[in-house]
Amino acid sequence: MKDEFSPKYRTMITIFLLVVLGAMIGWVYEMLFYRIDQGHFIRRGQGGPWLPIYGFGALGLTLVTYKRKVNPWLVFIITVIGSFILEFGTGWVLYHCFGGMRLWDYNKEIWNWGNIGGYVCFRSVLIFGILGVLYTKWAVPGFFHMTEKMGRKKLLAIAIPIAVIFLGDILFSYILKPILF
Repeated sequence: MKDEFSPKYRTMITIFLLVVLGAMIGWVYEMLFYRIDQGHFIRRGQGGPWLPIYGFGALGLTLVTYKRKVNPWLVFIITVIGSFILEFGTGWVLYHCFGGMRLWDYNKEIWNWGNIGGYVCFRSVLIFGILGVLYTKWAVPGFFHMTEKMGRKKLLAIAIPIAVIFLGDILFSYILKPILF
Protein backbone atom coordinates (compact mmCIF):
# COMPACT_ATOMS: atom_id res chain seq x y z
CA MET A 1 0.00 0.00 0.00
CA LYS A 2 1.36 3.36 -1.01
CA ASP A 3 1.88 5.89 1.84
CA GLU A 4 0.36 8.80 -0.07
CA PHE A 5 -2.96 10.58 -0.54
CA SER A 6 -4.35 11.98 -3.70
CA PRO A 7 -3.60 15.71 -3.85
CA LYS A 8 -7.34 16.43 -3.50
CA TYR A 9 -7.62 14.41 -0.27
CA ARG A 10 -4.49 16.03 1.21
CA THR A 11 -5.89 19.47 0.31
CA MET A 12 -9.18 18.69 2.10
CA ILE A 13 -7.32 17.61 5.25
CA THR A 14 -5.12 20.70 5.13
CA ILE A 15 -8.13 23.00 4.73
CA PHE A 16 -9.82 21.30 7.67
CA LEU A 17 -6.71 21.90 9.80
CA LEU A 18 -6.76 25.54 8.66
CA VAL A 19 -10.39 25.79 9.86
CA VAL A 20 -9.31 24.58 13.29
CA LEU A 21 -6.39 27.01 13.24
CA GLY A 22 -8.75 29.89 12.38
CA ALA A 23 -11.06 28.87 15.23
CA MET A 24 -8.09 28.81 17.63
CA ILE A 25 -6.79 32.19 16.45
CA GLY A 26 -10.26 33.60 17.08
CA TRP A 27 -10.29 32.15 20.58
CA VAL A 28 -6.89 33.69 21.38
CA TYR A 29 -8.00 37.03 19.93
CA GLU A 30 -11.13 37.05 22.09
CA MET A 31 -9.31 35.95 25.23
CA LEU A 32 -6.85 38.83 24.77
CA PHE A 33 -9.52 41.37 23.81
CA TYR A 34 -11.70 40.59 26.82
CA ARG A 35 -8.64 40.71 29.07
CA ILE A 36 -8.14 44.29 27.89
CA ASP A 37 -11.85 45.13 27.92
CA GLN A 38 -12.70 43.75 31.36
CA GLY A 39 -9.34 43.67 33.11
CA HIS A 40 -9.28 39.90 33.62
CA PHE A 41 -9.45 36.74 31.54
CA ILE A 42 -12.90 35.53 30.60
CA ARG A 43 -13.36 32.01 29.25
CA ARG A 44 -14.68 32.34 25.72
CA GLY A 45 -16.42 29.60 23.78
CA GLN A 46 -18.00 26.38 24.88
CA GLY A 47 -15.45 23.61 25.14
CA GLY A 48 -12.00 23.56 23.62
CA PRO A 49 -9.68 26.47 22.83
CA TRP A 50 -11.55 27.52 19.70
CA LEU A 51 -14.53 29.48 18.49
CA PRO A 52 -16.11 27.78 15.45
CA ILE A 53 -17.41 31.00 13.85
CA TYR A 54 -13.79 32.06 13.29
CA GLY A 55 -13.05 28.67 11.76
CA PHE A 56 -15.95 29.05 9.33
CA GLY A 57 -14.75 32.56 8.48
CA ALA A 58 -11.27 31.16 7.87
CA LEU A 59 -12.80 28.43 5.68
CA GLY A 60 -14.60 31.01 3.55
CA LEU A 61 -11.46 33.11 3.24
CA THR A 62 -9.36 30.05 2.34
CA LEU A 63 -11.83 28.93 -0.32
CA VAL A 64 -12.02 32.41 -1.87
CA THR A 65 -8.26 33.03 -1.95
CA TYR A 66 -6.71 29.53 -2.19
CA LYS A 67 -4.41 29.07 -5.21
CA ARG A 68 -5.08 32.61 -6.36
CA LYS A 69 -2.57 35.45 -6.48
CA VAL A 70 -4.71 37.82 -4.44
CA ASN A 71 -3.44 41.28 -3.57
CA PRO A 72 -3.24 41.78 0.24
CA TRP A 73 -5.53 44.84 -0.03
CA LEU A 74 -8.11 42.72 -1.82
CA VAL A 75 -7.78 40.03 0.87
CA PHE A 76 -8.33 42.76 3.47
CA ILE A 77 -11.48 43.99 1.70
CA ILE A 78 -12.79 40.45 1.15
CA THR A 79 -12.21 39.66 4.83
CA VAL A 80 -13.84 42.86 6.07
CA ILE A 81 -16.94 42.32 3.91
CA GLY A 82 -17.08 38.58 4.59
CA SER A 83 -16.66 38.97 8.35
CA PHE A 84 -19.30 41.73 8.40
CA ILE A 85 -21.79 39.46 6.63
CA LEU A 86 -20.90 36.41 8.75
CA GLU A 87 -21.00 38.27 12.07
CA PHE A 88 -24.10 40.31 11.36
CA GLY A 89 -25.98 37.40 9.79
CA THR A 90 -25.07 34.89 12.49
CA GLY A 91 -25.75 37.36 15.31
CA TRP A 92 -29.09 38.41 13.84
CA VAL A 93 -30.24 34.81 13.21
CA LEU A 94 -29.20 33.67 16.69
CA TYR A 95 -31.03 36.56 18.30
CA HIS A 96 -34.22 36.48 16.22
CA CYS A 97 -34.57 32.74 15.59
CA PHE A 98 -33.16 31.22 18.79
CA GLY A 99 -35.01 33.05 21.56
CA GLY A 100 -32.74 36.07 21.95
CA MET A 101 -29.47 34.07 22.04
CA ARG A 102 -26.37 36.23 21.91
CA LEU A 103 -22.90 34.70 21.75
CA TRP A 104 -21.45 38.23 21.59
CA ASP A 105 -22.82 41.72 22.11
CA TYR A 106 -20.84 44.73 20.92
CA ASN A 107 -23.22 47.01 22.85
CA LYS A 108 -21.32 46.06 26.02
CA GLU A 109 -17.72 46.34 24.77
CA ILE A 110 -15.07 49.03 24.50
CA TRP A 111 -14.07 50.37 21.09
CA ASN A 112 -17.42 49.43 19.60
CA TRP A 113 -17.63 52.29 17.08
CA GLY A 114 -19.80 51.56 14.10
CA ASN A 115 -21.82 49.14 16.24
CA ILE A 116 -24.91 47.77 14.49
CA GLY A 117 -27.36 46.20 16.93
CA GLY A 118 -24.56 44.65 18.95
CA TYR A 119 -24.03 42.14 16.13
CA VAL A 120 -21.07 43.77 14.40
CA CYS A 121 -18.82 46.80 14.81
CA PHE A 122 -16.10 48.49 12.79
CA ARG A 123 -13.32 47.52 15.24
CA SER A 124 -14.12 43.83 14.87
CA VAL A 125 -14.19 43.76 11.07
CA LEU A 126 -11.05 45.94 10.91
CA ILE A 127 -9.13 43.49 13.11
CA PHE A 128 -10.54 40.53 11.16
CA GLY A 129 -9.35 42.17 7.93
CA ILE A 130 -5.82 42.47 9.30
CA LEU A 131 -5.88 38.90 10.63
CA GLY A 132 -7.23 37.71 7.25
CA VAL A 133 -4.22 39.17 5.44
CA LEU A 134 -1.80 37.54 7.89
CA TYR A 135 -3.70 34.25 7.68
CA THR A 136 -3.63 34.08 3.87
CA LYS A 137 -0.05 35.33 3.61
CA TRP A 138 1.55 33.01 6.21
CA ALA A 139 -0.81 30.43 7.72
CA VAL A 140 -2.33 29.03 4.52
CA PRO A 141 0.94 28.62 2.58
CA GLY A 142 2.71 27.44 5.74
CA PHE A 143 0.15 24.73 6.45
CA PHE A 144 0.14 23.52 2.85
CA HIS A 145 3.93 23.39 2.85
CA MET A 146 3.95 21.51 6.17
CA THR A 147 1.29 18.94 5.20
CA GLU A 148 2.85 18.30 1.78
CA LYS A 149 6.02 17.15 3.54
CA MET A 150 4.16 14.77 5.87
CA GLY A 151 3.58 11.15 5.08
CA ARG A 152 0.05 9.76 5.07
CA LYS A 153 0.28 8.10 8.50
CA LYS A 154 1.74 11.15 10.22
CA LEU A 155 -0.86 13.47 8.72
CA LEU A 156 -3.70 11.15 9.74
CA ALA A 157 -2.21 10.77 13.23
CA ILE A 158 -2.50 14.53 13.60
CA ALA A 159 -5.76 15.19 11.71
CA ILE A 160 -7.98 12.40 13.06
CA PRO A 161 -7.67 13.20 16.79
CA ILE A 162 -8.10 16.92 16.06
CA ALA A 163 -11.19 16.19 13.96
CA VAL A 164 -12.74 13.93 16.60
CA ILE A 165 -12.15 16.47 19.40
CA PHE A 166 -13.11 19.56 17.38
CA LEU A 167 -16.24 18.11 15.76
CA GLY A 168 -17.22 16.28 18.97
CA ASP A 169 -16.93 19.54 20.90
CA ILE A 170 -19.14 21.36 18.39
CA LEU A 171 -21.69 18.52 18.44
CA PHE A 172 -21.78 18.44 22.23
CA SER A 173 -21.62 22.18 22.91
CA TYR A 174 -24.07 23.42 20.32
CA ILE A 175 -26.42 20.49 19.73
CA LEU A 176 -26.41 17.93 22.57
CA LYS A 177 -25.77 20.19 25.56
CA PRO A 178 -28.78 22.47 24.92
CA ILE A 179 -31.02 19.41 24.53
CA LEU A 180 -29.66 17.44 27.51
CA PHE A 181 -29.01 20.19 30.04
